[in-house]
Amino acid sequence: MKSKLFAILMLPFMLIYTIPAAAEETKPESREWRDENIYFLMVDRFKNGDTQNDYKVNVKDPKSYNGGDFTGIIQELDYIKDMGFTSIWLTPVFDNDEKGYHGYWIRDFYKTEEHFGTMKEFKKLVKEAHKRDMKVILDFVVNHTGPKHPWVKDPSKKDWFHDQKPIQNWNNQSEVENNWLYDLPDLNQENPETRKYLLEAAKWWIKETNIDGYRLDTVRHVPADFWADFSKAVKSEKKNFYLLGEVWENDPGKIARYQESGIDGFVDFPQNEYLRKIFASSDRSLTGAFLSIKRNKENFKQPELLGTFMDNHDMPRFTSEIVRNKQNPGTRWKLALSYLYTAPGIPIVYYGSEIALNGGNDPDNRRLMGFKAEKEIIDYLTKLGELRNKYKVLTRGTMEVLYDKGGMAVYKRQYKKDTFVVAINNSSKSRTIVLNKEDLDKNKELRGLLEGDLVRSKGDTYKIILDREKTEIYALADKTGLNIPYLLLMGTVYAAFIGFVFLLVKRSRKKNK
Repeated sequence: MKSKLFAILMLPFMLIYTIPAAAEETKPESREWRDENIYFLMVDRFKNGDTQNDYKVNVKDPKSYNGGDFTGIIQELDYIKDMGFTSIWLTPVFDNDEKGYHGYWIRDFYKTEEHFGTMKEFKKLVKEAHKRDMKVILDFVVNHTGPKHPWVKDPSKKDWFHDQKPIQNWNNQSEVENNWLYDLPDLNQENPETRKYLLEAAKWWIKETNIDGYRLDTVRHVPADFWADFSKAVKSEKKNFYLLGEVWENDPGKIARYQESGIDGFVDFPQNEYLRKIFASSDRSLTGAFLSIKRNKENFKQPELLGTFMDNHDMPRFTSEIVRNKQNPGTRWKLALSYLYTAPGIPIVYYGSEIALNGGNDPDNRRLMGFKAEKEIIDYLTKLGELRNKYKVLTRGTMEVLYDKGGMAVYKRQYKKDTFVVAINNSSKSRTIVLNKEDLDKNKELRGLLEGDLVRSKGDTYKIILDREKTEIYALADKTGLNIPYLLLMGTVYAAFIGFVFLLVKRSRKKNK
């Protein structure tokens, strides 16, 4: 009884110090693609949830099927969601040639790969993801088939492919689009029959499984006019269907020309090149990343729909660069993720990054996921996801760089009435930065949402002190302090309450006598 009375008495005092919401929260019903956090996984390498479909599985062979399947993904949907991810991107799930564990050697566009599970199980995966308010993006390949596709030896399908020639001049767009990439049979999208088949298959998967988007493989190897037809076809099937294109170029101008085809966003390879260099070691400036953001604004109509990332299934894992530089993977990954989650663009995190999974070139970068690992990065990633999902200013806000020197960077994001300040110390020393009224409104305070720091303005300035290799995300808000009128009111309430309790006790004693 005494403990309950104490809790009641302390509640108002606790409310005095409660910090009100510092920014507008993202409501589920208003979530847009720019608000997403994408978890990218290779189906075969994520989790083996059903051993019944383990045909010729060999976990010791990195070029064979390792057992991952739809059931395994379903079993770990909560794990993915709990880290703050709102979408999952899957490598192709179509029936593949032998040893096509990665999904890119398609044999049948209308069947699931038997190693992954049945169509019924894939539909269940999509349904379970939707139950958790998560979207599903499926990798779709139209440039080529697997080397053993039945069409390759079918005389009636000769015109469905381009003549077998390797790409020799990568600056020749005709060769890039018509010649065979890595000796894979190159589909001829100019053929009306081929084009119709591919468009119908893309529409069929949407109607049949209710997926939410496609990641489009090898976009630059397919004519732009085909992508225009593709975009119209799939978006006629489902409102707000998202198309994420892969154009492996370091020139944003060359990537941007495909946005006229109706592709919504692109995997941001130009910025990735900067990010890997910046965060692989300390004392490296973020200038390159900020320059890339500026170029994106100049080239893209919707730069906020670009997918930002540190690594993927086609390049050595970022952890390998960290290790090569003799750095701490946990520290380096946390800094990199801090940037991805607070800068413009949709963060895409390759499975295993949350445990700093290592790996070199393909197929070493496609190791089996491990679920028994330290949670240092997982916990940090979860906090970042929580903030990004909660505050629209981190997904929709404008961006202004306030400071950038020697690895220390501070930038401001604003959306409607909200202002966030992100400070990233990518240097090997603690740093002190002073912001003034030209940067932020005076007579306010910066509330740290990641590390709990609090910076109150002194006059017209804000002094941010940040330890080496740390990040803080601040919300600009009115200064907190004691609310005198509130305290007087509560004092009166407490006096009356104590008087009431005193009378009850006195009356109770008289009754007992």
